[in-house]
Amino acid sequence: MITNAAIEAFRQIETPFYYYDMTLLRRTLAACVEQAQRFGFQVHYAIKANDDARIVEEVRRAGLGIDCVSGGEVSLALKAGFDSGKIVFAGVGKTDKEINLALEAGIGCFNVESIPELEVIDAIAGALGTRARIAVRVNPDIDAHTHKYITTGLEDDKFGISTRALPQLFAALRASRNIDFTGVHLHVGSQITDMKVFELECSRAIEIQKTFTDNGFAVANLNLGGGLGVDYYQPDINPVPQFDAWFETIAEHLPAAAGQTFHFEPGRALVAQCGSVITRVVFVKRGLNRTFAIVDAGMNDLIRPALYQAYHKVENLTGSGPERTYDVVGPICESSDIWGEQIVLPEACRGDLFAIRTAGAYGQVMAMPYNRRPFAKAYYSDEILK
Repeated sequence: MITNAAIEAFRQIETPFYYYDMTLLRRTLAACVEQAQRFGFQVHYAIKANDDARIVEEVRRAGLGIDCVSGGEVSLALKAGFDSGKIVFAGVGKTDKEINLALEAGIGCFNVESIPELEVIDAIAGALGTRARIAVRVNPDIDAHTHKYITTGLEDDKFGISTRALPQLFAALRASRNIDFTGVHLHVGSQITDMKVFELECSRAIEIQKTFTDNGFAVANLNLGGGLGVDYYQPDINPVPQFDAWFETIAEHLPAAAGQTFHFEPGRALVAQCGSVITRVVFVKRGLNRTFAIVDAGMNDLIRPALYQAYHKVENLTGSGPERTYDVVGPICESSDIWGEQIVLPEACRGDLFAIRTAGAYGQVMAMPYNRRPFAKAYYSDEILK
């Protein structure tokens, strides 16, 4: 919840900007860690969700590992002080340079997404005189029923290896000379709030794991990815995601083998609710059939609504008049630069402060200078509310 004290502080800050509730972030991290420890699960933060230095430092202090999808993220995690052994490196297009970097750093595991990638990692590790620890990402062929751009576990997605290709994979693993196979990686998508999707993931994991063990590959580590969703519609009522339900679902439906460790890679679930975009109304424009509240934050600051048609709750933080209906739009010269249509808000006036909520994940990290607009700065509750 954005407090009155925060709103008063916002009045003195140039908009648009990102505001992070650090108390809520710490509360969320603590809830995740507490629930993971109940079952002996290992958690790696998917740093692609938000790589802001203050956010990443809080994650490190909480004791989590890091899930990376580029060499740049691996470098950032190392610079931020994460134990290299707690870094996992996924992604379908790892370059030779990135593989070299990760091997020289001694990362915990590569999540391998294709047979050609396996062969290249094996060759590079051999050239370096080292060994590469790998897990194989297998597509469970589960439809998470979210947006098509964030569904990643179908059989024909670009991510991972189809179960139909496992015989060829096993042959490649046996032929490798510089690879240590450590386990299997599964991931079905993002923004999942229906626990039945995770139940299905468990049943597929049992089947896939059996295929590996039947072929002589013990699965010491089972990485079940991330995907836990957040409540974009009622962020103040449900500020902390259902880590308990997620981990309990896994523990109930997927028995661990002796000595086996389960790994998870949440990103959005850890950081989404702590962040908001704070923006000012520039103009109120009355059209023939609609009234537009034009704000100074645009799709360059938070691209999710334009890219995914994603919903973010919009609040008028300073309005006190009767409720009116608005299309809330940004300043970018694109028709898709819309925060919401036909939204009922307290009457908006030029200069009013609006909040675009649940913006802590895939917001600041995806920002761009389109239309030559400057990047929005970040401010933190424990700094501006002292």
